[in-house]
Amino acid sequence: MTEVATSPTSDHLLVIIDPVARRTDGESARIAKDVLSAGASTKVCLPDGPEEFARALRRRGSRRPVLVGDDRALVRAVSLLHRQRELAGCVLSVVPVGPAVGLAAALGVPTGAVAAARAVLEGVERRRDLLVDDSDGVVLGTLRIPPVSARETDAEPGAGARPWLRTCQSLVRTLVPARSARPAVPEPGDVARPSRLRVEVDGVTLVDVGQPLEAVSVTPNGSGAADVEVRPVSVGAEAAPLWVAGRSVTVSGADFRYRADAVVSGPVRRRTWTVWEAALGLTLPG
Repeated sequence: MTEVATSPTSDHLLVIIDPVARRTDGESARIAKDVLSAGASTKVCLPDGPEEFARALRRRGSRRPVLVGDDRALVRAVSLLHRQRELAGCVLSVVPVGPAVGLAAALGVPTGAVAAARAVLEGVERRRDLLVDDSDGVVLGTLRIPPVSARETDAEPGAGARPWLRTCQSLVRTLVPARSARPAVPEPGDVARPSRLRVEVDGVTLVDVGQPLEAVSVTPNGSGAADVEVRPVSVGAEAAPLWVAGRSVTVSGADFRYRADAVVSGPVRRRTWTVWEAALGLTLPG
């Protein structure tokens, strides 16, 4: 891991440039570093892999961490800080660079290197809710449970399937190993079948195993709760989706996989996600 100290001003930053960002868009990574170094006292770290990435984050001291990388780097950093129980006292900054930046954009981070670096220097702290599961995994965006055997082949809306698969495979290789995750690789002859799951919200059963489901999604809504959407399988007339908000969501039944922040995890038979209100601090444009 290479470390370079630069300019002296009142704001002290630890700039961690992810190796994938350096490899896939070195020019944007360099621009981000130059803008940050011109506006603050920076220590630049160039980790070669996840272990050095984690070590740099742990040894940040009083410096504010700035990630130059894609959604993988963001998820990895939040997961590490959560497991160390340091999220409450840490404000994270992100300059999205790399093959997948949709999650960072959805959280309000500018996707241009210059705009994002300026937001790091001039922005304000905003707190975001997280979903935390009973295995201590975190979800920054939307959690989705696809049909059982359609598995992980569907892409995010507006994205082609092949780029999403490549991104997911990269995420699985480099995330913290405490989560059971596998890449979204379709299997030959994979045919969608409905899920048969029990979905409970705040202890109340929303749908039981007798009702076949097309999909379940859970999204923090910014008010300390999560929006839960359950889509029953239509038989004859189209079945209307079920919507409810709550702080805790438990899904149980036959083995199922779930997708969160472009990573597919499982199979599991039961998992509970709880909203942690204002758990993540991000530097965003004012």
